[in-house]
Amino acid sequence: MKKSFLTLAVATAMLAAGLATPALAQNSAVTNAILSQKAGQLDKALVSINEAITNEKTKDKAKTWFTRGDIYYQIVDPSTQALFAKYGKDLQPGEALQKATESYNKALQLDGPAGEFGKQVPARLQNLYGIAFNAGVVGYQAKEYDKALTGFRQASQINPQDTTAILYSAYTQDAKQDFAGAKASYTQLLSLDAYKSKPAPVAVYQRLLQIAREEKNDADAQKVLSQALVAYPNNKTFLIEDLNRSMAGNNGGAAAVDKITKTIAADPTNANLYAVRGSLYDQQKKTDLAQADYKKAIELDPKNFDAEYNMGIYNFNQAAALYTKASKMDLKTYQLKGKALETDGKKYFEASVPYFEKALEVQPNDPGCLSALQKVYFRLGRNADSKKMEDRLQALKK
Repeated sequence: MKKSFLTLAVATAMLAAGLATPALAQNSAVTNAILSQKAGQLDKALVSINEAITNEKTKDKAKTWFTRGDIYYQIVDPSTQALFAKYGKDLQPGEALQKATESYNKALQLDGPAGEFGKQVPARLQNLYGIAFNAGVVGYQAKEYDKALTGFRQASQINPQDTTAILYSAYTQDAKQDFAGAKASYTQLLSLDAYKSKPAPVAVYQRLLQIAREEKNDADAQKVLSQALVAYPNNKTFLIEDLNRSMAGNNGGAAAVDKITKTIAADPTNANLYAVRGSLYDQQKKTDLAQADYKKAIELDPKNFDAEYNMGIYNFNQAAALYTKASKMDLKTYQLKGKALETDGKKYFEASVPYFEKALEVQPNDPGCLSALQKVYFRLGRNADSKKMEDRLQALKK
C-alpha cells in the first residue's frame, strides 16, 4: 500500500512539473486539442490533434478523428466562421472542409455506425454537404467557376449518390466551356442509383447528344440517343433526331416511315413531320398518302414551303403527263381524245398555281419555284406573269 501511494505521488509530481508519462502524453494531445478548441484557440487545437493522428496510441481511436473533424468543421461552419476563419487562411480553398470530411469518415470507420462517435457522423456530414453545396452556388452566381466546381465536387464526394451536386458540376463545366468535363459529369449522373429505377432529366440526354454532335462523335451520339429513347420513348426531340439519322442512313425506307409515324403520334401538330412523311411516300410512289400528308401540313401551317411546293409539283406533273400523252397521239386520235386530255391538263396547271404562289411567298428566291411558275403561267396564257418569273430567274444568276 505504501508503494502504491509513492507511485501515485511520483506521477502527480511529474505532471505538475510538466513531465508526463508516454501514455498520458499521448492521450493528453487529444485532451489538449479539445480544451484549446473550447477556448477558441483553434491554432493550438490543430497542432495538438495533428500530433494525435500520427501517434501510435491515438491514431486509431475514433475520438481522435472525430475531434479533428470538429476542429476543421468550426473553420467552415457559417455560425462560427467569422470567429475562426483566420485559422484557415493558410489552407487551400476547400481544404478545411475536405479534412473535416475525411476525419469524420475515419471516425465512422473506426467506431462503426452505432458507436459513440460514429452515430454522430451522418449529421455532421450532412451539414458539411450543405456548406460545400452552398459554396458552389455562391461561386457559380459570381461566375467564379473554379470555386463553384470545388464546392459542388466536395458535396458530391460527401454524398456520392447525390444527383444535384453532380448535375450542378456539369452545369458549371458547361459554363466554363469545359465540355469534356461536362460530358464526364453528365455521364456519371446516368450511372447513379437514383436513375436505375427512373430516367434522368431530359436535359441530361439532350446535352450529351449536343456535345456528341459538336464533337462529331457519331458513335457517342447514337449511344446517347438509344439511351434517351429508352428513357423517353415519346419525346419528340429524340424521335426527330432518330428519324433524321434513320433517313440519312437508308434514304427514307419503311423504317423511316415507321419512325416518323411514331414521331407524329408524339407531336401531332408539327407540320414539318407531315411534309417529310409526304415526301417519303412520294419516293415510294404512294401518291394518295403523300397528298394527304401535304394537305395536312398546309392545314397546320400554310407557310410550310415543302408542302406547298410539293403539292404544286404534283399538279404540275399530272398536267405535264396529260399534255405529253396528247402530244404523242396521231392526228385522228388527237381529234377524238386529245383536246379532252389538254383540258384536264389545264385544270391541273390551274390547280398548281396557288400552291406555287404560296411557296414563292415563303421563299421568294427559290429557283425551282420561279421556274415552275414561269412554265405554268406560259401554259395558261399568262404571258406577262411568265415574263416576270423569267426576269426574276435571270436576276438570280447575276
